[in-house]
Formats: sequence, structure tokens, C-alpha cells
Amino acid sequence: MSHDPGWGNGFLQFIRRCSLAFLAARSASNRRSGHWFGLGRLCTRLYFAAMALHPLVIAPSILACDFGRIHEEVRRAEEAGADWHHLDVMDGHFVDNISFGPALVACVQSVATIPVDVHLMISRPDHYLARFTSLARNITVHVESEHDVCSTLRAIRAAGCTCGLSLRPGTPFSAMEPFLEEIDLLLVMTVEPGFGGQAFIDSMLPRIEEAAAIRTERRLAYRIQVDGGINEATAAKSVAAGADTLVAGTSLFRAEDMRAATAAMRAVCDVG
Repeated sequence: MSHDPGWGNGFLQFIRRCSLAFLAARSASNRRSGHWFGLGRLCTRLYFAAMALHPLVIAPSILACDFGRIHEEVRRAEEAGADWHHLDVMDGHFVDNISFGPALVACVQSVATIPVDVHLMISRPDHYLARFTSLARNITVHVESEHDVCSTLRAIRAAGCTCGLSLRPGTPFSAMEPFLEEIDLLLVMTVEPGFGGQAFIDSMLPRIEEAAAIRTERRLAYRIQVDGGINEATAAKSVAAGADTLVAGTSLFRAEDMRAATAAMRAVCDVG
């Protein structure tokens, strides 16, 4: 049985729809006054309260599964207690690896019963975005990619998905700050993106803490996701720093018992 991360709950879905409707209307009108601004203040407050109800999310990374048994692996992750499926799309340009494209995401989505979370590690997410919006619940892009970040984030929302923004370990966090009010999820890469099985970079913990502190100070509602080298020990450290969404590949899919590994990760984080 999977744990409900909040997006499936009727009340949260309603708040999410209201928030997205306001953002679309605000973008179209380009105004901060009158009817849309008043509605926006209400939706923002309700959504912030709703996000506080979200328990920990564990998202097994499909990159670490057995591609020869993809449907079985999707079901195995869900039976093990996964909240989301995380899919890393790599183009061989933005990162030095090629993973998969829309066809495999569609294969996963066709049997998934929990949200599909797509991370576009590609140079031109704006160009390829439309190929993923019908397949994903959330789409995350990189601040370093070659695109107009705000336009891409708004296009993701306009397509009915939530939007995330990520940065490499070597990119200053200040590059994210202009966009924090536009996002639903902030992905802190805790390894250099491109390959699975890498060791967790402990120096990213202060970055997680900074993301959490800014979220509180500005009364924002984005989730804080971590990806790279996540196991029981690093998951606990990440959650203590402020993360609430864990992407784990090797430590879950390659575990002797995926259900036990997922439960153990949830237990050490002492959340949800």
C-alpha cells in the first residue's frame, strides 16, 4: 500500500486547482490588484496551510530499476510503499549521460497508480516540455538550462502540472532566488547530476537548510526534494535539514527487500 503524499487528497486537490487558476489568471492579466489579487492572497494562504499537512514523500528513481521488467518494477515500487515515481530524463548534453525519453515515461505512466515526477536534465526543457506534460504530475527543470526559466515554469503550470526547479551542486543558491515564488518544488541535487549510485555530498546540507529557512521566512509552500546518494543515513540528515521529498534509486531498487528498505527509510526520518 502506498502512502498518500497529499496530492491525492480531495481538499488538497481543490486548493491546488485554486492556486493554479489564480496563477494562470495573474499571468494573463499581469496585475496585482482587484479581484485576482484578492483571490490570490486567499489561495496562497490556504495552499501554504495545506502543504504543511504533507507527510514525507519517498520517490524511488526509475533510473535504478531493471528496464527489462519495467512494468513489474513500477508495481514493485508501489507495493513497497513508494509515494511517487521519479524519472530522470537526460539528453547527453546538459549532463554526460543519456537515459530515456517520453516513450519510457509513458510506459511507466501507463501502469502507475501514484504520481509521476519527471526531472528534465536537458539543455532545452522549453522545447521538449509538451512531450511530457500529459504524462507527469510534476515536472522539474534546471535553472542552468538554456531557457527562460519563468516562462518554462508557467508553461508547466498552464499544462496542469506542478513545477519544480533544480540546481547543480556547484551553482550558487542565489540563482534560484528570483524564481522561488513560482515553484511548487525545489530540488537540491546532492550529487553531480548524470549518473546514479554516487555518494551523497554532505556540503549540500546547508543548502537544504537555506531553502527551508527562506520557505519559512517568505511564507512559501514549495516542497524540498533531495536527489543523489539517498539511503537511510543521508535521508535522515536531509529531513533534519528541512527536506520533505526523497529520491532514492540504488538504495531501494537494489535492496534485498524493497518494501523493508522503504519502510526503514521512512522510519529513520520519523515523519509521516
